[in-house]
Amino acid sequence: MTQADDLLNALADIAPDSDLAQARQVRHAATQHTQGSYAVLFGQQEDDFPLPERLALAAQLAEWHDQPGLQAHYLHLRSSQPGGVSERDRAAEAFARRLTFEPVSAAPAHIAELQQAGWSPRGIVTLAQLVAFISFQSRLLAGLRALQGDVAQADAPPVVAGHWHDAPHTASGKTAVTAFTQRELGWEPWLAAKPLAEFSADEQATLAKFGHSDSDYFRLLARNLPLLEQRTLTDKGIFYTAGGLPRAERELAATVVSKVNGCIYCASVHARKASQLAKQDDAIQKLLNVAPGAVLSHGQSPRWQALIAFAAALSVTPARLTQQHIDAVRDQGLDTLALLDLIQSSAFFAWANRLMLTLGEPFLPQQQG
Repeated sequence: MTQADDLLNALADIAPDSDLAQARQVRHAATQHTQGSYAVLFGQQEDDFPLPERLALAAQLAEWHDQPGLQAHYLHLRSSQPGGVSERDRAAEAFARRLTFEPVSAAPAHIAELQQAGWSPRGIVTLAQLVAFISFQSRLLAGLRALQGDVAQADAPPVVAGHWHDAPHTASGKTAVTAFTQRELGWEPWLAAKPLAEFSADEQATLAKFGHSDSDYFRLLARNLPLLEQRTLTDKGIFYTAGGLPRAERELAATVVSKVNGCIYCASVHARKASQLAKQDDAIQKLLNVAPGAVLSHGQSPRWQALIAFAAALSVTPARLTQQHIDAVRDQGLDTLALLDLIQSSAFFAWANRLMLTLGEPFLPQQQG
């Protein structure tokens, strides 16, 4: 990938001979498919979510995330596109605001409001993906700039655990999950997943390649399959690579972000992985047990305190990363590659949580008798 094809490189002004540029090259797949996700989101020509609407909303999202350079980029692209403000746009902005600032508050009624405003199932999926992607992209940019010294110097109060769903039943009447757990959970969509039979043979092969064929979640996201494919490859490039930050601690970061956002399903999957890999079940369970409003790093080892505080600071909107967070993880031995892994793992779950929380909800599978 050339620098000209790498938007984040340009916006973060990364020197080509720097340690950070080298680290991003080592993580080539993540770099490439982050850019690929952007290219699909803003390259598709479709009626379900026209490009002028996508660009206008992206600029608004970047402003909410306090990323003026990113906002200017989308405004520049938007200036060459026709368009106005419609009821569709107003419904999309309300949905986007909720996903950005309080995704755990999403409910089936908010999907219904989009449908009533004229949004198609594919359009709704692309809308949710766009909001979630800009949440990811903004945090990547904040992290990359922070590593180069563009970061708040003053200490900030620690980020605390967010709230989560506490209703006893899901929208369809299943037993809801009201506490963070390492158990395997189910997840049901509020918008119908696309039936496997409605995909072409090539599309079915793509789903099968990634193990997505039997998942309601992924067949829902596959209403925009090119975007799902780039997202999946971004995920693999961030979490399934050698060296740098140990995989267990990348999973730890995913769990921390899920605690901030109140995403019980994502936390269950990634806490379980972190626990298995780190062989620190008690420490992971302690993190899961943190109550809303309490400090997430309490009672952890010095290294995990630093990692947890860093991931949590990158998870709020806008991000609250400070030089103190960077110094604390460097003091624990993280080099630039490991720091990049920590940023990318944390940022990716700003994306993942916002899809899981706003397109459906977890449930507790019935015990087999």
